[in-house]
Amino acid sequence: MYTIEGKVGLITGGASGIGAVIAKEFLQSGLKGITILDINKEAGLQVVEELNKEFGSGKAIFVNADISDRKQFEDGFKKTVDTFHSLDIVVNNAAAKGEANWEKHIAVNLTGTVNGTILAMEHYLPKYKSADEAIIINISSLAGLYGYPATPIYAASKSGVIALSRSLGCDLHFNRTKVKVIAVCPGYTSTTVMEIGSEDLLGPAYFEVLKGLLKFAPVAQPATAVSKAVVEIIGKGNSGSVWIVADNKPPHEVKFHDKY
Repeated sequence: MYTIEGKVGLITGGASGIGAVIAKEFLQSGLKGITILDINKEAGLQVVEELNKEFGSGKAIFVNADISDRKQFEDGFKKTVDTFHSLDIVVNNAAAKGEANWEKHIAVNLTGTVNGTILAMEHYLPKYKSADEAIIINISSLAGLYGYPATPIYAASKSGVIALSRSLGCDLHFNRTKVKVIAVCPGYTSTTVMEIGSEDLLGPAYFEVLKGLLKFAPVAQPATAVSKAVVEIIGKGNSGSVWIVADNKPPHEVKFHDKY
């Protein structure tokens, strides 16, 4: 069973929402150090200040970066290993709000996750991990599994995250890298990303679809439901596995029919 205690982590989109509570959950579980990487500098610095106040000076550092820019993203990896001298867990969590600029949406949600996964798996985790294995957690969504009519670009990007995680999480890659790749699919969760209006979608018709869907939506689970589940999944999840975290219930693994 993989343990977080004594490890070093990097999390994208860690300045708010699910990312911020995952960072806190990790430190509560004994993480040695965490890098918060986010495009929002003000919020990121505030989160790091709060984490260092609660868990001790130097436990958290902030890197201001756009994950769709590979060079900026890699600077976060470099700063992490320069500061903590190891890296064991990478959480690709950052997500773009809205779909009106769908090219940017894909660049953040999918390309950004590809950037983080490849940098972690092929360049940093095998070299800097402090134990026999390291872990990448890619935050996807139920929309990535089932689609979502109001936000098709979001659903497509998150479906890509699942396919990426399953492909790179197979034994053929794990056996050579000793890096697990796992996808986590939260259901309806209270985050600022979910606070979207008509101007954020592909058009007014999509907002009408969203309003219709929300009439039947479950009560949003707190972000802490996801953070606690991520810690549990890190402990027991196999590489290439996909997990659902929904309705404030314990995580459960998605079963696929694998052809390989």
